[in-house]
Amino acid sequence: MLNERVFTIFRESVEAKMEVGESLAPLIEEAASKITNALLDEKKILVCGNAASAAIAQIFTSAMLDRFERERPSLPAIWLGSNVATYTSIAADNSVNEVFSKPVRALGQAGDILLLLSTSGNAANLVQALSAAHDRHMPVIALTGRDGGDIASLIDVEDIELRAAVNSRSRIHEIHLLTIFCLCDLIDSQLFGLN
Repeated sequence: MLNERVFTIFRESVEAKMEVGESLAPLIEEAASKITNALLDEKKILVCGNAASAAIAQIFTSAMLDRFERERPSLPAIWLGSNVATYTSIAADNSVNEVFSKPVRALGQAGDILLLLSTSGNAANLVQALSAAHDRHMPVIALTGRDGGDIASLIDVEDIELRAAVNSRSRIHEIHLLTIFCLCDLIDSQLFGLN
């Protein structure tokens, strides 16, 4: 029956989150502190991802610019996929692989943070964005999946990888969304004492 299939999907979702939750918790705490410290230093967060990861990236920037659970001052976060004219111009005139790296080079300053999301860790445009962030002396917080892909191999000592080490794309997206919610909660708590 279909309702049994639904229950199975719910169970698999919970199991996947529990499987990685314990190992991710200290890294999420570290990432939230890194973002909080950057915000306290009047830096900004640049955010990017492809497809469903782009939607999760938008959720993060929305929570930063507007609010997460409670009203509080807006926080500077920029979703790099928001300007369709610029995005398509870069893709048409140069390469889709530069759609995030060009804005990182133009907008990113030393001490800003690049938050990127990738289920595979292999998207060339995200790999180039990570390299551009390093060129601009920006730490990277990378939400990856599976084995971390190419992005995992480029993580340096100033960066943090939050890897959802499961094989299902759906479960990875669910874990990334929950991770984003955890980051938002911890950032608000550290900056504003919101519980």
